Amino acid sequence: MSILHRPGPRSAAADGPRAVPPGPPPAEAPPAQAGLVIGGLLAALALGGLIWTRSGGTPAALFAIGLALGFVLFHSRFGFTSAWRQLVAVRQGKALRAHMLMLAVACTLFAPILATGTAIGDAVPEPSLAPIGFGLFVGSFLFGVGMQLGGSCASGTLFAIGSGQSAIVLTLAGFVAGSTLGALHFPWWTGDLPSFEPVSLTDVGGGYLGAWAISLAVMAAVVGLTYLLARGRTVPPVQRPPVATGAARAVRGSWPLWVGALLLAGLNALTLLVSGGAWGITFAFAMWGSKILDAVGVDVLSWGFWSDPGNLAKYQAGVLVEKTSVMDLGIILGALVASAAAGSWVLHRRIPGRLAAGAVVGGILMGYGARIAFGCNIGAYFGGIASFSLHGWLWGVTAVLGTVGGLALRPLFGLGNPRPSDSVC
Repeated sequence: MSILHRPGPRSAAADGPRAVPPGPPPAEAPPAQAGLVIGGLLAALALGGLIWTRSGGTPAALFAIGLALGFVLFHSRFGFTSAWRQLVAVRQGKALRAHMLMLAVACTLFAPILATGTAIGDAVPEPSLAPIGFGLFVGSFLFGVGMQLGGSCASGTLFAIGSGQSAIVLTLAGFVAGSTLGALHFPWWTGDLPSFEPVSLTDVGGGYLGAWAISLAVMAAVVGLTYLLARGRTVPPVQRPPVATGAARAVRGSWPLWVGALLLAGLNALTLLVSGGAWGITFAFAMWGSKILDAVGVDVLSWGFWSDPGNLAKYQAGVLVEKTSVMDLGIILGALVASAAAGSWVLHRRIPGRLAAGAVVGGILMGYGARIAFGCNIGAYFGGIASFSLHGWLWGVTAVLGTVGGLALRPLFGLGNPRPSDSVC
């Protein structure tokens, strides 16, 4: 079946990716769920006010940034799990190209902040650098497998919960359990096994300008590779979610991927300015799980992970102070408001057994992997690359390899994979 118009014996289009016929245009978004929007906004105001009064202006500002992140993540449907699944399964690289746009903008924003030490208030901006060792490679591979079984990544788990996807609550439970176990085993992965010092591209490129140029060159190569992988193949288009029309689209969505990429990069840079560090997610999961164990009598503070002075200070500060914790809560509420505004909030009450098992197993693998790999798709991949850390790139490559394993395991849990013959992916 010929899809592409050929003006002559051969055209440039004939050498590019072959696409199946595009699906129907996106349906118009259903009516907003006004009661739920109001309830979500009131909950956000109440929790934000509590954080402000108990913890101060900086945690409250980070909570507000989390709200914005949840809103952006939902309305742009900005995915990491689906992006890698689409690339590996059917060579669809559109979402990964959106990653590269996000990372390019983030690097451009991070470079002057880190180079000049610019920050808001008393924050001191620091790059997200991490050692290169067994934990990085094993952890990111496990994360890649886990996100395909659990159905979401770290950021996706939070905004999916906010939008009412109850199966993802099981993924979060596994995430918390795995992160807590990873905290227990952390000293073995980082101290007993061989590990090398962090590598910053600023050392390779002679400063932030050189590191920025190297990073953008790598991103351009990745974009080119996505087109090369799709060349001559049948590539299903990415499914288009329901969309509001006119000015209402700004509040009710959905938004193009490139809008999400730009806004996520900007919000990550704002997080760096406010807190002194890039956006992260999974440290909070380890803290939440450890707090639960602490409450039932387990001496978690004897663990090597929590005896580290920096981690101990965050643990003792509490759930409504620690940066990733307040931002995670904000993301959930922000996604709730966004999904209700789009008329898309639905609570799924029945979860098939195999799907539930996959959600829990995937969450455990992601939680454990993120802890021993010094971060997840946000803290390590997004924050690491934006901070010009080599570990961010290594994390991303290894997570893609883990995605291959995850796709092979998905049918065991009743999950399908995209196929070239699909109308959308």
